[in-house]
Amino acid sequence: MHTVLEELGKIGIVPVIAINDVEKAVPLAKALKAGGIPCAEITFRTAQGEESIRRIANEVPDVLVGAGTVLTCDQVDRAVGAGAKFIVSPGLNPRVVAYCVQKGIPVTPGCSNPSDIEAALEFGLEVVKFFPAEQSGGLDYIKAIAAPFPSLKFMPTGGINAGNIAKYIAFDKIFACGGSWMVSADLINSGDFEKITALSREAVLNLLGFRFAHMGINSGKEEAAAQAAKFFGTLFGLAIKDGNSSVFAGDCIELVKTTSPGAHGHIAIGTNSITRAIAYLERNGIAFDHDSAKKDSAGKLIALYLKEEILGFAVHLLQLK
Repeated sequence: MHTVLEELGKIGIVPVIAINDVEKAVPLAKALKAGGIPCAEITFRTAQGEESIRRIANEVPDVLVGAGTVLTCDQVDRAVGAGAKFIVSPGLNPRVVAYCVQKGIPVTPGCSNPSDIEAALEFGLEVVKFFPAEQSGGLDYIKAIAAPFPSLKFMPTGGINAGNIAKYIAFDKIFACGGSWMVSADLINSGDFEKITALSREAVLNLLGFRFAHMGINSGKEEAAAQAAKFFGTLFGLAIKDGNSSVFAGDCIELVKTTSPGAHGHIAIGTNSITRAIAYLERNGIAFDHDSAKKDSAGKLIALYLKEEILGFAVHLLQLK
């Protein structure tokens, strides 16, 4: 997959933005970045789209900017000339897609049925935009049509909002979600960039779904772990589950039979998307111990420790099922 698309996938949200005043472009990009969404799809629906892309690319280079609603090859040239790193279109125009592929420009055309998808695959595409998502059947429809196309990822756009993004992103065929609820015309035109930052941060946290999963306590000895688990189980009516290296009392208390990372033990924080969570936290200066990575039988990452302990406890992310 193209590196630009890989970066968009790690972010997980692509704000779809129509700008009528180019002076709003740079502060808008900065507001998105501050809210944890360092990317933007600036549509060509307005005459200011091209210049807005140019200003963001020049003045906020760490925000990944692309062009949306691209309908012609001329618009592709203008967008890329302005600094766009990716192209998004509402439908699959064979001429536009072929032009982008020939020039090595990441392109995500709109597809809403199997025929569109097969056409996209003929061009060697790995990601398509599913548009309009909610109006075309939403996540249930994506799940239904995804099965015959195991190599393809989807970017649903249209009707995605703070209330349903977590549901979409939990499906492993979802590459990212496009949306505009955090960048409405009213907020942009009024210059309410603080609100855009707040809504962006809310969107990211909804997507990642951070929540306490369990606490692991280092017992030092197998007997001590068993006794502590029995205590919690008896006191609070928690089911006991004995494993190779630890005993669980309920779902949230893990008694480690010997030791685990952390002087006292560890804290597991669950997330809807561990790869996106890692990317988000790394962008915020958090370092990870990548040697601690744990994968499932299919080779997918399911757990990773932070480098730093907190009050004697190691912390790791845990992919929620």
